[in-house]
Amino acid sequence: MSAQFFTNSIPQISVDELAARMASSPDGLQLLDVREPQELELAHLDGFANLPLSEFAEWSGQIQHRFDPHAETLVLCHHGIRSAQMCQWLTAQGFTNVKNIAGGIDAYSLMVDRNIPRY
Repeated sequence: MSAQFFTNSIPQISVDELAARMASSPDGLQLLDVREPQELELAHLDGFANLPLSEFAEWSGQIQHRFDPHAETLVLCHHGIRSAQMCQWLTAQGFTNVKNIAGGIDAYSLMVDRNIPRY
């Protein structure tokens, strides 16, 4: 499947919307980052739970117990492709309010906070 399929079939939130939501009403948001630990060392946003896709086998069976399937869930990666895949999977697991963060942390560092390093 192409990346276009994922980004067109799931709801998205812009990095500007993400920043506004995190500043004004972060309660009730579930924030998931699917990047690898070495990527988080380079750049990260506070408040995100890390679920590296390379460790999917370790955490996937616990997803229903760790997170509320009905809470608003925002998913982040580097550019938005892996997070779109995660959103698709979460929806298939019964999560009802999942959004992909369009452009990922790279877009966030360009458009919201230039202090976050790009890689």
